[in-house]
Amino acid sequence: MRSDLFKAEYQAQPPTESGMSLQHHKAIKYVVDGECHARQGAMVAFRGNLQFEVKQQGVGNFLKRAVTGEGLSLMAVRGQGEVWFAHNAQSCFVIDLEQQDSLTINGRNVLCFDPSLAYEIKMVSGAGMTGGGLFNCVFSGHGRIGLTCDGAPIVIPVTSQAPVHVDTDAVVGWSSQLHTSINRSQSLKSMLRGGSGEVYQLVLQGEGFVIVQPSEAQPAVEK
Repeated sequence: MRSDLFKAEYQAQPPTESGMSLQHHKAIKYVVDGECHARQGAMVAFRGNLQFEVKQQGVGNFLKRAVTGEGLSLMAVRGQGEVWFAHNAQSCFVIDLEQQDSLTINGRNVLCFDPSLAYEIKMVSGAGMTGGGLFNCVFSGHGRIGLTCDGAPIVIPVTSQAPVHVDTDAVVGWSSQLHTSINRSQSLKSMLRGGSGEVYQLVLQGEGFVIVQPSEAQPAVEK
């Protein structure tokens, strides 16, 4: 049988070491030897002796998710084997965090991560409920995290001389040391007249970077 489908770039290769790697730009492969964490429903295939369980996130994180409808629903994958993660054919990326690193990520863009990383849901400083009560996931420690992006990402440097304004529906993540605030670009009178639709922006100041996707994500619909 012959087809471009059987090109090496599409083939699942035998595992060489434990951990996370890109299968290709639309999927992440994780060779599990113990445990890994992922968003619920992200598994598209697996082989080996693996168990999938809903991961408890603690009372504080659960209450924040219940109030805001945001955050991250997780599952733990335990055992020995290989698992492939993907979400809506979105682009996938792997980020290596060092011990001193801290990265703030929108929960909708988290695909999977090493259990060695610490994870917490925090409100975006300066957002309050007027900016939608923005809660995001802060990751720190040493390990890898797999992200999704709706399209090719835009990574924008942030400096103290050049703060960056981003659409709250398009932001993927940013350096956690950046200072955040919410800017409202329209007056109440403008909003009542229809306005431009770009009401709130997240303002990032300091030294670091912000990741933006070329798409304004729609809120998740509860089922």
